[in-house]
Amino acid sequence: MVLKRVDHPSSMMTNFLRRCGGSAVLDGGLATELERHGADLNDPLWSAKCLLSSPHLIRRVHLDYLDAGANIIISSSYQATLQGFEAKGISRKEGEALLEKSVKIACEARDIYKERATKGLWDVSATRDHEQAPILVAASVGSYGAYLADGSEYSGNYGDRVSLDSLKDFHRRRVQVLAASGADLIAFETIPNKLEAKAYAELLEEEGVEIPAWFSFSCKDGANVVSGDPIEECAAIADSCEQVFGVGINCTAPRFVHQLIQSIQKATNKAILIYPNSGETYDANTKEWVKSSGVSDVDFVSYVKKWREAGASLVGGCCRTTPNTIRAISKALSNN
Repeated sequence: MVLKRVDHPSSMMTNFLRRCGGSAVLDGGLATELERHGADLNDPLWSAKCLLSSPHLIRRVHLDYLDAGANIIISSSYQATLQGFEAKGISRKEGEALLEKSVKIACEARDIYKERATKGLWDVSATRDHEQAPILVAASVGSYGAYLADGSEYSGNYGDRVSLDSLKDFHRRRVQVLAASGADLIAFETIPNKLEAKAYAELLEEEGVEIPAWFSFSCKDGANVVSGDPIEECAAIADSCEQVFGVGINCTAPRFVHQLIQSIQKATNKAILIYPNSGETYDANTKEWVKSSGVSDVDFVSYVKKWREAGASLVGGCCRTTPNTIRAISKALSNN
């Protein structure tokens, strides 16, 4: 499968960032917002369950983030895998349609938002010049650990049976479907180890995917991803892949981000993206978020200027962040 486009991935995103004024705003947490609107996500499919039960809630959350000033909204396909759907009795063909649906819902939200903004029917955030700032849809690809639904995306410990080839086989068809879904780019999120990053890089090249991609890693401190692999080595893998325009950090405590940006810069000149969690810790046994002891960094908006000065050009939030968080980030970046 080869998807052709006129623009080189990096030049397309350079132009996008220029139109955004040099920095762009990513959206925030999806699952907790879906739950706030009444969704029950106690399921191995997690937020992807809403593709089946309540797609209107996904669209509503996307719209909330657009109203908050997001320039990029991320599809609800993080935990949507063909293997996970099959385990629920959903056929391969139906599963592929659900992957496409996740992108379609985000694109619909963008269309609705633009139409309302144009007609003056939306309480448009004052931080965005809607004639200039574009809105992109990113198709989310969660890690193999996310499919396992056992918290292993927070450890990167997949065991000896998981190899480079088995990871490529696991992700291949989903990447093919999402690359052809109409999304503007692909977001490989919460990557927990170097092996999975290498699998993604090889897949992008083997499949000839030419829409832009970003690699975003989950880290346990200021120097290493959760598996213990150095972030600098992980960023170097992303740097070697032509299709990857940006490298960054997500679902990581805000207090580690500044040092991580500096480490990433040692390995790549690609754009740096940052969307940390609220600073809480996920308990895989109880499937709940618990407050971290010691340093309190739940409100991390005060970090944004520091991250931008350090070199991050795309900033948003991950788990437990809200449209209010994104609105504050948007204002902080617009004042930069």
